[in-house]
Amino acid sequence: MGMLKEFKDFAMKGNLVDIAVGFVMGAAFNKIVSSFTGGIVSPLIGLIFKSDFKDLKYVINEGVMDEAGAVTSEVAVLYGEFLTNLIDFIIVAFVMFMMIKAINKTKKKEVPAPAAPKGPSQEDLLIEIRDLLAKK
Repeated sequence: MGMLKEFKDFAMKGNLVDIAVGFVMGAAFNKIVSSFTGGIVSPLIGLIFKSDFKDLKYVINEGVMDEAGAVTSEVAVLYGEFLTNLIDFIIVAFVMFMMIKAINKTKKKEVPAPAAPKGPSQEDLLIEIRDLLAKK
C-alpha cells in the first residue's frame, strides 16, 4: 500500500499536473496551427507555385508499368509537406516564445538582498587589535 500512496503523491504534485495540462493544451494548439497552415498559409503560398503547396514534390524516379502489368512506385522528395511542417513548427515556437515572455513579465522580480553594512576592513580591525595589545 505504501507504493500506491507514493505514486499518488507523485502524480498529484503541482508540476506534474501542470505538465499534463500543458501537454493537452499543446496538442490542441498544434491542431489549430496545422489547420491554419493547411487551410490559409499553404493555399496562399500555393498561389505562387501554381499548385497545392503541400503536394509539391521533386520526382526522382517516376512510377512505370512493366510488360507484366506490375507498377513500380514513384520515388519522390516531398518538400512541400516538409515546408508545411516547418511553418507549423515556426508558428508554434513563436507563440510559445511569446507566452513565456509574457509569463516572465508577470512574475515578481526578486528584490536584491540589502548590502552588508559598511564597517572597518579586516586590516583596520587587525591594526586596532594590535594597538590594543601593545598598550597592555
